[in-house]
Amino acid sequence: MKRAIPVLVLSVAGLIPVWRYEPSTAASSSSSSVAESGTTPSTSASGTTFTGTTVTTEKGDVQVRVTFEGDTITAVKMLKQPNHPQTTAAVPKLISQTLEAQSADIDTVSGATLTSDAYKESLQAAIDEQASSASASPSAAASSSSSRTVSGSTVTTEKGDVQVRVTFEGDTITAVKMLKQPNHPQTTAAVPKLISQTLEAQSADIDTVSGATLTSDGYKESLQAAIDAKG
Repeated sequence: MKRAIPVLVLSVAGLIPVWRYEPSTAASSSSSSVAESGTTPSTSASGTTFTGTTVTTEKGDVQVRVTFEGDTITAVKMLKQPNHPQTTAAVPKLISQTLEAQSADIDTVSGATLTSDAYKESLQAAIDEQASSASASPSAAASSSSSRTVSGSTVTTEKGDVQVRVTFEGDTITAVKMLKQPNHPQTTAAVPKLISQTLEAQSADIDTVSGATLTSDGYKESLQAAIDAKG
């Protein structure tokens, strides 16, 4: 009977580390899930993803992948981002703004200007790819057999080259994509506004975006060339 007591004590002592280990594993799993959710919103199986361009900044590369359901942005995931605390804090805010605005016309996050500008540029590239894909899809072709895409002339500015590609359905401008644009924050911010104005005005008779005069003028010239070429 006396020999059984030490064995029982050792058995109980052996269980203590196992009992302590389980909560630690659960906590680690929970922490990982929270960290991931900040940059990986939930996606839908019916969604289509488009990857934006990789934009190089002084802090590091930035690249996003966007999920669409129809024309609606349902999720944005960072594929590349600078390994920096301010970037980590800025990303959820940028994604939240994107889902609300449904465009790249969003505010720069204070303290993360370089990341914000690069995010918007990569995001716009993904949006443009989605628009181009939608206009070329079978459903779009079926809705209008006269759909066609025309590229405008390349316009050289002091900031860099500007060139647009315009999609028409009949005589209606349904999409505009930037083929060339200056790598400049003001250009990145101006492009969505210029495209929005174009789709509303259905012509190159649109306003110059403040702070991006050279890009605006180059955009309008290339746009007009595409309209003229379409005939």
